[in-house]
Amino acid sequence: MWSLRFRAMDLDALTGQVAAVSDRYAARHGFVRDDAWYLLKLQEEVGELTQAHLRRTGQARTKGLSAEQVEAGFRAELADVLCHVLLLARHHGVDLAAEVDRKWLVRLSTADGRLPTDGEPAAEGS
Repeated sequence: MWSLRFRAMDLDALTGQVAAVSDRYAARHGFVRDDAWYLLKLQEEVGELTQAHLRRTGQARTKGLSAEQVEAGFRAELADVLCHVLLLARHHGVDLAAEVDRKWLVRLSTADGRLPTDGEPAAEGS
């Protein structure tokens, strides 16, 4: 049977390491991270990912970057978004592994991809 448990230990370890980097950065620059900071920082990073995507797809100027640099920038911004999602979840005490199980992976336990209890078609990626 499919294991529904997301790799929580790996995710928890990654979150801890990301938090350590963020803690050092905040201490070095002397700013306080509150509820607004975590959300706004994620929004900033999503904006940077959007810009990288636009460069990657030829919808924005590359500003002299090579194709390899554009690709590397896109990958780096994806990593930034992931790390800031982890930080936001940690700040608010959200168990992301449990939420991934509840929202996404539980659908693997049914033949038709529906939630086991809702009887309604699963919305892909919702």
